[in-house]
This record gives sequence, C-alpha cells and structure tokens, in this order.
Amino acid sequence: MSKRFTLVLVVLMVLAAVLSACKPAEKLVTTINLNFATEPPTMDPGLSTDTTSVDCVNMLFMGLSRLDIETVETKPYLATEWSVSADGLVWTFKMRKDVFWWRWDPATQKAEKKRPVVAGDIVYAVRRVANPETASDYAYVDYIIKGVQAVNTGESTDLESVGVRAVDDYTVEFTLTQPAGYFAAIAGMWTNNPVPREPIEQFGDKWTEPGNIWTCGPTYLDVWEHENKVVMKKNPNWFDAKNVFIETYNWAIVNDDATAMAMYENGELDVTPPPLSDMDRIKADPTLSKELYIGPGTCTYYYGFNTSKPPLDNVKVRQALSHGIDRQKLIDTVLKGGQKVATTFACPGVFGTPAEDPNWKGIEFDPAKGKALLAEAGYPDGKGLAEITLMFNTSAGHQRIAEFIQQSWKENLGLDIKLANQEWAVYLKTVNTDAPQIYRMGWCLDYPDENNWVLENFHTTKSLNNPKWSGANAVEFDRLTEEAALSNDPAKRKELYFKAEQLLTVTDAVIAPIYYYTSVVMTKPYVERTYSKAGHQEFWYWKVQAH
Repeated sequence: MSKRFTLVLVVLMVLAAVLSACKPAEKLVTTINLNFATEPPTMDPGLSTDTTSVDCVNMLFMGLSRLDIETVETKPYLATEWSVSADGLVWTFKMRKDVFWWRWDPATQKAEKKRPVVAGDIVYAVRRVANPETASDYAYVDYIIKGVQAVNTGESTDLESVGVRAVDDYTVEFTLTQPAGYFAAIAGMWTNNPVPREPIEQFGDKWTEPGNIWTCGPTYLDVWEHENKVVMKKNPNWFDAKNVFIETYNWAIVNDDATAMAMYENGELDVTPPPLSDMDRIKADPTLSKELYIGPGTCTYYYGFNTSKPPLDNVKVRQALSHGIDRQKLIDTVLKGGQKVATTFACPGVFGTPAEDPNWKGIEFDPAKGKALLAEAGYPDGKGLAEITLMFNTSAGHQRIAEFIQQSWKENLGLDIKLANQEWAVYLKTVNTDAPQIYRMGWCLDYPDENNWVLENFHTTKSLNNPKWSGANAVEFDRLTEEAALSNDPAKRKELYFKAEQLLTVTDAVIAPIYYYTSVVMTKPYVERTYSKAGHQEFWYWKVQAH
C-alpha cells in the first residue's frame, strides 16, 4: 500500500508541475499614467520640502533608511545596518556596495554608469544642506547633528565641523548633539539622501534637469517639461530592478481636479484623487464606486496664523477663529472622504500625540465661545476688526474648503474674510518667508514621532517658525519640546508633548487643526498597487495588468 501511495503521490506531483508550467505568464503593461497635480518645485533632495518634490526624489534617489509602508518601521535601504554608541550620540551606518550613479541621456535613451554611491556622497549632501548658501528650508531637520545649526545660522563657517564623516567608502558616521532613538529615520530622509558633487558643481541650479542629473534610485529622469509633464524610466541597473515591472512612468501636471477626473474617466490617467465636487456621483456610480479607495492617512490639514500680523497678533482673535470652524460639517458636506475632526497637530498613530488621549479636549466648534472671545478682544460681532486674508495654494479642493470656512466664519462669528491663492511653488516661498495672516498647510509624518511635528515645525529657533511665534508661551513650548527630545522615558515624553500641543493649538492657538487626512484616491482595476501608511508611495513596486 505504501508503494502504491508513493506512486500516486509522484504522479500527482508531476501533473502539478506540468500544469504549473502550462499556466500562462502574467501579462503586464509597462507604462502607467499618473498626475502630479502641480509642477514639482524641485527634484533636488537638499531643497525639497513638499510631497510632490519628495515623490520625485524618492523615484530618483535612495536614503540610508526607509519607512516601511505597512508598519511605518524604519528599515535599512541604502544602509545594510547601523549601530549606536553607548551614549546614543554616535550613529554608524554600513552601506550597500551595489548602488551606482547613472546619467540617463534622453537623446540616446541610454544610461551611462558613473561610479559607486559612497559614504562621501552622504557627507557632501549633509554639509551642503547645512551650508546657508544652499538655502535649504529643511536644514533645521539636521540641527540634531553636531555643528549643523551653527553652520546653517552663520555662527560658524567651518563645514568640516559638521558631525558627519566617511569612515571608509561604505561606512558613514554621524555625531549628534543629543541622543535620539529616531535618528535612523532622520538619516534616511530625502534631505540627507546622497547627492553627486560632479553634476552639481558642473551645472549648478540646472543639475536636476534631464541629461544633467545623476541618479541612483529605481528610475531615471527622462523628461521634465516644466508645467506640462514628467517622464521617468525604469533603472534596470538598480539593485532591486527585478521587482520593478513598470518601464515608463508618465506624470501629467494637471492642477484642476475636474480635468484630472475627466482624464481618468477617459482612460488618460490610471490613478487620481477625486474632486470633492464629484464624491457623491462617484459613490453612486456602480463602476466608479468600486475604483474609489478611502483608507487611513498620516497627515493633518490645518490653518496657520501669522501671530506677528494684526489682528492675528491677538490670541483671542486666533482662538475665536478656531472655535468658529465647524469641522464635522466640513467633512460631512464638502470632503466626504471619512476624514476625522482634528484637535491636535500630530495625527493619530504618531508617538506622543494626545489626539486619542481621553484627557485631551482641544479647541472645539463653539460659536458662542468664539463670539465672546472676539468681544473680549474689543471686536464685538467682529466690528472694528482689520481686514483678514486667508491664503491657500491654487487648487479646486483647497478653494472649496476655504470657501466653506469663510462662510462658517461669516455665519458663526460675523466676520468677512478675504480669500487669496498662489501657485504651489510661489505659495511655499510666501509661507516660508512672510506668511499671510492665515495660511493653509498640511503636514505628513517624516517619521512617526511628535518631535517631527511640533519641534520641527514650530520651535522658534529650530524650525522655520512660519507663524512667527514669540513670547513666554513660545519659550515654554521650546523648553517642552527640547526636554521631550532629550528624554528616554516614553511616559515623560507623552506628558511633555501633551503640554506642548496644548500651548500650540489651544492656549496660544498658533494653528487651527482642521482634519486628519484619509487616503482618498481613484485607481483603475488593472493597477496592482500599494496604499502606504507611511506618508509616501513606492510607485516603483506597482504593476499594471494587461487590459
């Protein structure tokens, strides 16, 4: 019996192998059509601050580490491993030896191999970001690295004093000003991606143009027709190219949501966020509703207040404005994407945020309280209040939100607020240099810790401090966030961040948190994709099935 059983088993195994061999191969399309929705302000890792630019950088370059899109854990990427000294101040990263710089020639459609990516490229990148001549808006993220703040603020001109060095070609070492258990994530941020000295010195500001740029990531830059389109090509020489199945990434630059949706329904785009005005239609449509994805996000939508510009220099006016926003009605009637009312800056899922703490209240929708605060400020029913302008970057979605809140302030507080908008690149520069009285902004995690949110955005000397926050509460906020950054006690850190968020969003009302994002996107059924929980997409691992 045992021999007969064995014989049957062997026959079954052979049949399975034959059937498997006869199974048709997976048919994939090698092109995908996407939309940036705005002109990328830059593709320079050291100058990028916005999600569009960072998407480009992630396609073209590699960082030492990456955030896992499912677990949001910090994983090796360009680095193979890292270690930390006993005092927590010295971090040593060992690097891959199979990653190279390539120059893609759009004219010949060929790639030229340049040289290996080495530790010196990271040293150069970090020093370049620290150098004030580079004018990197994200340099403050590296202030935790020894010497960066002194160099970046002009206190020192010695770039070699910056705490980063190449131990050898494939080992880079960072020296910090304080212990930080989350530094592996900072080391892997786009700001600290290795960049090649040669094309930067040869082409200056034009080094990121097609034909000039050297890249080391999953794709090459083939076309960048400014304000029109971007095309990226698969890098078959990338270390993990065997898992990249799309050959050509066509990015449209269409900032009108309705136009993008029409292109999607026409088959000209494979993925696009839906317009707010179409949400009801999409949900009711038997086909489109199946292509709509709504999932968790890791971003917060908020309005910032420039506390140096009257009448927003009056805290009671700022508090009144925050109390006057009916956030739930905004979600229910305008957004319709399952977003959650925001009462904190850092969203749920970030370590240290009080967003889901039962003891946290935040500023709630309370028109009566808002009107009382305006009266206390000397502006009963808004009378005598100087003109206030709310600015947002050009987008139909942001405009609809702004119009709703404008009306909310009119109905609930009796205020007439002026609206204005600017194109994204111009808007970013405006907000980062001389922010309007009220400005729209969103923040997504770079790494899942409150330090990345409160200290890196609103510390008065270690961030851009767009709200121009100052005074005793700002000083206390700085102390709280600095102490939290230094502490190794999770409970203590949470306590400190609770107090910091209270100062930021309630006591001084420097910002008005509005809602926590969800991921709301249309995707064709033939696109096999991921939905990241880490604030970035890994487009290079997507597939497009034949259709």
